[in-house]
Amino acid sequence: MWLDAEAAVATGQEYRIGTRSLRRVDLKDIREQMLFWNRQVEQLQSGRQGMRVMRVVPRDL
Repeated sequence: MWLDAEAAVATGQEYRIGTRSLRRVDLKDIREQMLFWNRQVEQLQSGRQGMRVMRVVPRDL
């Protein structure tokens, strides 16, 4: 969807028809989202986890 959004902005970011207008999100924001999701995919494919969960069992001595 972000690739489609980038293509749509490339053809025109804003236009009007009569009294109605459409303004698409800035290309910078679209590219930031694309980078974010690419990093997420790479992280999941590599098996790296951003956060580590550990379990602690308290014991009385």
